[in-house]
Parts: sequence; C-alpha cells; structure tokens
Amino acid sequence: MSRRCQLTGRGPGFGKRVSHSHRRTPRRFDVNVQRKRYWLPGERRYVTLTLSTKAIKTIDKIGIDRAVARIRARGEKV
Repeated sequence: MSRRCQLTGRGPGFGKRVSHSHRRTPRRFDVNVQRKRYWLPGERRYVTLTLSTKAIKTIDKIGIDRAVARIRARGEKV
C-alpha cells in the first residue's frame, strides 16, 4: 500500500538524518495514514478511505459527501 492520502494527495517527504557529528544520510518522513470507513447516505453504502489525520479532520468539517466529490474530481475511484 502506498502511503498516500486519497483526499489531500499527501505522500512521504524526504530529507536528511543529521547525526551528532553532522553526517547527513537520507531519510523519509512518512505521512500518518489511517484506513477509515464512512457511511455514504446518498449511495447507501460504506466506503473505506486511506486518509491522513489532517484529511480526517477535514472530513469532519466539510462532510463525507463533499469529500468523496473531491476525491472523484481528482480521478480516483471510491
């Protein structure tokens, strides 16, 4: 499973790990991705989405119907 949010499109960030001696080695900042199940009342079914925690808060604010419309506008299947 790729660590990518379906709503925001956020993926991992990349940077450097810096040791005490200041040697730099590559590292990866993974997104806090959760699988969450929502009830879609308009379609009378559940959908399981892979979302970042920021996207979960966004869905709480705008509602699941508008969030699914945004995901479909990006061309993803729900």
